[in-house]
Amino acid sequence: MKILMVIPALGNVYGGSTKVVLDLAESVGKLGVSVDIVATNANGSTILDVPLNKWITENNYRVQYFPYLNFLDYKFTWLMTKWLFKNVSDYDIVHTNAIFSYPILAAHLACQFRIVPYIATPHGMMEPWALAYKGWKKKIYFTLFENRSLQKANAIQMIASTEARHINTLNLKTPLVFVPNGINSTNFESLPSAELFYEQFPNTRNKTLIIFLGRIDPKKGLDLLAPAFAKAHEKFPETHLIVAGPDNTGFLPTAESYFSEAGCKDAVTFTGMLTGTIKYAALVAAKIYVAPSYSEGFSMSVLEGMAAGLPCVITNGCNFPEAAEAKAASVVDINADQIGNALIGLLQDPIQAKNMGDCARQFILENYTWDSIASKLISVYQDIITKTHENPVSLDRGVSR
Repeated sequence: MKILMVIPALGNVYGGSTKVVLDLAESVGKLGVSVDIVATNANGSTILDVPLNKWITENNYRVQYFPYLNFLDYKFTWLMTKWLFKNVSDYDIVHTNAIFSYPILAAHLACQFRIVPYIATPHGMMEPWALAYKGWKKKIYFTLFENRSLQKANAIQMIASTEARHINTLNLKTPLVFVPNGINSTNFESLPSAELFYEQFPNTRNKTLIIFLGRIDPKKGLDLLAPAFAKAHEKFPETHLIVAGPDNTGFLPTAESYFSEAGCKDAVTFTGMLTGTIKYAALVAAKIYVAPSYSEGFSMSVLEGMAAGLPCVITNGCNFPEAAEAKAASVVDINADQIGNALIGLLQDPIQAKNMGDCARQFILENYTWDSIASKLISVYQDIITKTHENPVSLDRGVSR
């Protein structure tokens, strides 16, 4: 089986979707499947320093980058378009990641032209908040291009169980499949010392740390986190908030103003993006993980916080009701008071907090690892390929809901 994964960009500034695609490609490739990725060299306001128009071989997959022209946030890339139309028929199936992006549209059109099956993963971009953000532009694009492309897909992958009800409001007839994101369990077998984090951020030493891990972005709910943390900090002055994530849209000054207005900015450290060992050291140093998001596809950082054994406060915008059902996280409404009260509850009862963290770790490691998820997705690929071969004329079929 040969799989082509298409994503607009793989820069770290784009957060979870980059990590998802790379980890998924690695895990699928480990199972003996041939996996290639194509993307532009975009990285927010900069570009990646990578070779262009040639294959780069990683452990269990290959990746090729193409130059692009940015116009109204759409990454136009003639060379990638040309490559797709020439080469897409070399693959058994194409897996696109994202919507409202020119490279994805080009991939879908190439698949339709060459009669190659494709599965589309929106990564939370069809959630109500995401659709409403810059909504006029998305509405036009969806009407002119996206709707037809998704209708022609063999399947749409939901990464959260709650996505179906939102996708169904768009009257798409495309079959839906549910395959969530995961984590690499080996990353959590032997976590580094918290001392590594304290050495780099000494002002956090001897504090009770609460960590937010994600992009500095309007949808992440930092306007809610500021008053929520201020409420908790008033009762527990030893608390300190870590805001760890990249600012790829220039939103950082606005985010900082939220904490200034709430009167708790001195108890907040903005670390910028943390990766690798220092990120895991930060998770070890923290006592609570918080995700106050308005909208998520299926948050990788939430999975990582839980896998690190942290009690987590997340909103229902994170689309993870299974965590609440398993008593593995505190899932609250998208509301500053509820977020603050949940933080206070965990700070008041360290035993309950530890039990929740232990439960969270076990829950993630048993149910959300890339090894098991890759096997499930390969089965989905194979089902689509088999059905396409049975009727090669039509691309309007896939796996059942």
